[in-house]
Amino acid sequence: MGLHPLMDALAATIRNRWQQLEELAPLSLASDLEEISGSLDWEALFIRNELARCRGLRKMHLETARLGAGLQILHCVFFPDPCYDLPVFGADVVASPAGVSAAIADLSPIGGPLPTAIDDALRRDPGPAFRQRRELPAWGSIFSPHVCFIRPDGVDEEQAFVAHVDRLLVLLSDAVSAGEAEAADAPATVNRWRAQLDYCRQQKRNDKTRRVLEKAFNPAWAERYIEELLFDDPPQL
Repeated sequence: MGLHPLMDALAATIRNRWQQLEELAPLSLASDLEEISGSLDWEALFIRNELARCRGLRKMHLETARLGAGLQILHCVFFPDPCYDLPVFGADVVASPAGVSAAIADLSPIGGPLPTAIDDALRRDPGPAFRQRRELPAWGSIFSPHVCFIRPDGVDEEQAFVAHVDRLLVLLSDAVSAGEAEAADAPATVNRWRAQLDYCRQQKRNDKTRRVLEKAFNPAWAERYIEELLFDDPPQL
């Protein structure tokens, strides 16, 4: 069984945009974390991970997961190199045979406001007027004021969400191209490093992800997956 059409389209869009980024290179990934098979509640669980890096972005991670013929998850995050004034890009989708229950995408500020060009562009055009907005989780303070968190209402909104994510990636790509690295010991770099560390620690508060991984595998494996792959702390400057 394949992925939900929204997830297929979104994954293809993300891969297409990251292929166009400058100085693209693969990131090493432990063989046992690239394609993962397990079981949860007697259903097969399959996870696929893709990693890369480029100029200005220390890590780009795309994860797709499928549980039996039911739950499907897409998780994507682009973490910037703290030497660059760039936001974190994040997108997540949760789907099942009943449809897409959640879709979120954002360019999240790190250590200060969003870069002016990105913030201005999103203020001028905040994106589609989706019909079913969702409430952010308790740890949602890490997101920007422009975060899009919805339950897509029909195929038209699913397509609109993919187009919105594509626009966010274009804005990020433009910022990457225009960005200049600051010194590792510059106060702004140190501030962004600390803010990215906080971002990762806030994301780790999502106990739902941890519980699912612990149940499908074991607590030690879940801890390694979250700490080393999903939300690894930015390297020391």
